[in-house]
Amino acid sequence: MSINNNVNFVIPPQFDSVLGFCEGLALVKVVDKWGYINKSSQFVIEPQFDYLALAPTYSEGRAWVVVESKVGYFDTSGQVIIEPKFDDAGDFSEGLAPVIIDNRSGYIDKTAQVVIELEVDWAGEFHEGLALIDIGKENALSGYIDKTGQVVIQPQFYRPRNFKEGLALVKIDDKYGYIDKSGQLIIQPQFDDAGDFTEGLAYVKIDDYYGYINKSGQLTIQPQFDDAGDFSQGLAVFWSHRSDNKYGYISKSGEVVIQPQFDYADQFQEGLAAVAIGDKCGYICHP
Repeated sequence: MSINNNVNFVIPPQFDSVLGFCEGLALVKVVDKWGYINKSSQFVIEPQFDYLALAPTYSEGRAWVVVESKVGYFDTSGQVIIEPKFDDAGDFSEGLAPVIIDNRSGYIDKTAQVVIELEVDWAGEFHEGLALIDIGKENALSGYIDKTGQVVIQPQFYRPRNFKEGLALVKIDDKYGYIDKSGQLIIQPQFDDAGDFTEGLAYVKIDDYYGYINKSGQLTIQPQFDDAGDFSQGLAVFWSHRSDNKYGYISKSGEVVIQPQFDYADQFQEGLAAVAIGDKCGYICHP
């Protein structure tokens, strides 16, 4: 089926909720259970998870699973490959995954061996060789470590983001800017809201509207959208109040490629994007 001659559903709206495809699989909800489908809309892992928090997306061929309050990992067939023994855990990224065991944070490799031990309150996934850490719940300040466990950017930011394309989003005095991997501000805090850099651009909010900047901090797409998302596969989602509160897609030149027509839309991943029309969700292919 198609809409406006430029949108093709490869998986028609039929699910109650969906997430984007990752490593060939996507989480979908049927009635009150979550499971995984492939790109042919066939269930690879039948709906069985009660909550989205217990049905994570795959990363590097593994997804964490909670069994009797302990966290382990299963593979894309649903088989447990790392027994549940951690108090908490995150996704595998760059070969490592953050875990908490006996109130101690660290990282394991894919054989479940602890390769980094830390004395921090929280540690995140590695991105571009660095990972976020929190030093204290009272201060709620975060910094970054490298893969040896050494702190390379001291905790000083409130809820910064992971590094993407060499820059990380930080918030200082209620404004958003960007730092490099030395911790230096490259784009001064000046935006009311902002996103990660993807494909060379990042969305930013100026006054009441969203536009996009390049890595020099220059506006390449003027603020004009009521809401906007990251670029992926050359397109970004935008939301328009003036178009009956619908979602559509723009190109990196700011041109509307898919007119606002969805009640929900996610970014393109692996050639497909999750969208909703009414109360049912499906997937469209890249135009």
